[in-house]
Amino acid sequence: MIPIIKQNENNDLFQKMIQRTQFDFNRINAVVEEIVMNVKKYKDDAVRKHTQAFDGINLKDFKVSEKEFEDAFQRIDPKLVGYLKSALENIKSYHEKQMIQSFRVDKENGIMIGQIVRAIDTVGIYVPGGTANYPSTVLMNAVPAKIAGVKRLVMVTPPNKEGYIKDSILVAARLAGVDEIYKIGGAQGIAALTYGTETIPRVNKIVGPGNIYVTIAKRLVSGYVGIDMIAGPSEVLIIADDSANPDYIAADLMAQAEHDVLAASILLTDSIELANQVQKSIEKQIVKLERKKIIEESLKNYGAIVLTNSLSDSIYIANQLAPEHLEILTKKPEEVLEKIENAGAIFLGPYTPEPVGDYYAGPNHTLPTSGTARFASALSTLDFLKKTSVVSYSKEALLSASEAIIGLANEEGLTAHANSIAIRF
Repeated sequence: MIPIIKQNENNDLFQKMIQRTQFDFNRINAVVEEIVMNVKKYKDDAVRKHTQAFDGINLKDFKVSEKEFEDAFQRIDPKLVGYLKSALENIKSYHEKQMIQSFRVDKENGIMIGQIVRAIDTVGIYVPGGTANYPSTVLMNAVPAKIAGVKRLVMVTPPNKEGYIKDSILVAARLAGVDEIYKIGGAQGIAALTYGTETIPRVNKIVGPGNIYVTIAKRLVSGYVGIDMIAGPSEVLIIADDSANPDYIAADLMAQAEHDVLAASILLTDSIELANQVQKSIEKQIVKLERKKIIEESLKNYGAIVLTNSLSDSIYIANQLAPEHLEILTKKPEEVLEKIENAGAIFLGPYTPEPVGDYYAGPNHTLPTSGTARFASALSTLDFLKKTSVVSYSKEALLSASEAIIGLANEEGLTAHANSIAIRF
């Protein structure tokens, strides 16, 4: 079960977080590289071969048909469609506020500088599938892409053993404006989106989470196409004082732990009483949960209740760990918020558990992990936009600036740059 450790004993906390992402990359890289190169060379034939090998099905047609969409809408519970629509509206409302505009500045002497903002024209979304079912991932990736103005939004997701995609995935995709879906997953799905095949279009950027093979494939093709981020296992960090409800904390730690045996769930508190209560509450609640074994392993290996010397120390440790998700369950959460510098997403107060952000509130749930919140941000509308600068100088303006430009070019030893200016006068 989740251990209780003292602040001065948590020196390996950082190392434990890092170790979750330390795999035998040489072996995995070799496997993924072979898959990617096969798809690049043999296209649909390679995709079909690897889909049969990994997903256990031989597909003639990868593309989801219109009838499959129609059937999904017929079968799905109308209440679930309503939930998806409500979540979509919240996500849309939030991400619309992130849009930026082109601008032009006309200065004196015939100078104009500006910026053109355009959407990336073709984007691929990877959505985990097979036995998994993540319609929220569809919404979180597709909605900001469409707000940005992406013209062609292509989704890949692995099918189940019968060759179908789950109804909620198809319905979410249609509601969010995905243009086409292909029944492929894994590294072969990433390769198909990167290089294109006879039936699957090449895209300019790939977003969306996946297993280690998907993650490595995205890293391999990064630079040839854009990617959103290299995400590791999920994590939650909770800062709590003696005012917090231990049952809420226990539930939230386990909600994160059920994601994966590599998920990290950590509580920082200066209350020994709360720490003990949380530990007991986990033991009580876990017996009712379907993913009990995953939760137990996750909490044992990558969970911790850290007894800190003070709330200030809890805040300091949180900023050092830079967690993907941070919950603040204190008497005055707004005051703690002001002191948080590094976190992917922050959840304030006892009635804002992390699943509110996963599914419904509106901010994106694709977040930086493994301490990368020190320099990275959540997926946003901006990730689907590209910015082009525009410059225009008149003859008079260039003459006025020529001495400075030539001087700087000569300082760098780039005499052809200097000549490019001088020759005009």
